[in-house]
Amino acid sequence: MPELSALQSALAQLVDPLTGRDYVSAKCVRNLKQEDGAVSVDIVLGYPAAGRHAGIAAEVEAALRAVPGVHSARANVSSQVVAHAAQRGLPLLSGIKNVIAVASGKGGVGKSTTAANLALALAAEGATVGLLDADIYGPSQPTMLGVAGRQPVSPDNKHIEPIENHGIKTMSIGFLIDPEQPMVWRGPMVTQALTQLLNDTLWGELDYLLIDLPPGTGDIQLTLSQKVPLTGAVIVTTPQDIALLDARKGLKMFEKVGVPILGIVENMSIHICSHCGHAEPIFGEGGAARMSADYGTELLGQLPLDLSIRLNADSGTPSVVAEPEGRIAGLYRDIARKVAARIAVKAQDFSAKFPKIVISNS
Repeated sequence: MPELSALQSALAQLVDPLTGRDYVSAKCVRNLKQEDGAVSVDIVLGYPAAGRHAGIAAEVEAALRAVPGVHSARANVSSQVVAHAAQRGLPLLSGIKNVIAVASGKGGVGKSTTAANLALALAAEGATVGLLDADIYGPSQPTMLGVAGRQPVSPDNKHIEPIENHGIKTMSIGFLIDPEQPMVWRGPMVTQALTQLLNDTLWGELDYLLIDLPPGTGDIQLTLSQKVPLTGAVIVTTPQDIALLDARKGLKMFEKVGVPILGIVENMSIHICSHCGHAEPIFGEGGAARMSADYGTELLGQLPLDLSIRLNADSGTPSVVAEPEGRIAGLYRDIARKVAARIAVKAQDFSAKFPKIVISNS
């Protein structure tokens, strides 16, 4: 019969490509047992990856069967998302384990479309997800998620229930105003409204809350970065030099306030003609890769300039739900897993386990 140490050594040779760590050192191996050459093990990932569970199980079982004395192996793969640390001094939001800001320095680069698809991709991978539309001046998530015209309800006249669709919860100022009414508010009013949308929404228990930020580095971005416990930020850009200039400013803003950069998503990286198949980098090429190298972060993925992405978003069924088995949905799910894996290797937040100290007069 094989020793447990031999089985652990075999598992230690398997490296998770998304975290760069083997399953043993990452403490993903649980309940490793063997009886008369029959081995069973649980692999618990720190990020949602339902699309990879079967492949990981097959890889683990093959590695175990290669150990002398093992005649059968069974691996059960699951995911368990925990809370991770945010900026120093900020307590986590009740019930929300991780908050991800999706930002861009410039408008028109597909940030909101990316935020919606990332939220849906995380949900498709098995996570509980919420999406806050922080663009007070130009809310677009109600349309993208197919819930325009719906109004949230308040159970107690103090809090509001988020709108649910496609398996995620969402909140936006767009639910509370006339679609054609312009928001002629100054900065303090906007930040107060956003803070209320965040704190007065009954999100429930979430693995991830994504915040779709407006473009730029103004009041809203600064308020969120300083007052909301952000686990990390995803920067969205195109390969175009002008977009990259502003994306760099957004990245530097997060760095200054201590928010980790989880990576960069490059939109509209290449256009493939639907008639002849000719590929052309309309907005340039390699820009996000150079930016990632300059700032020591990861290029999470590159999305093509594809008509279906726009059509699906406009129709209220983003690509991840419109064509869940399609190539575009696969790209978004790959990016979502990378984002979640980057969070999984961060320091955990144990504040909920600390005892509360109460001082009383005796």
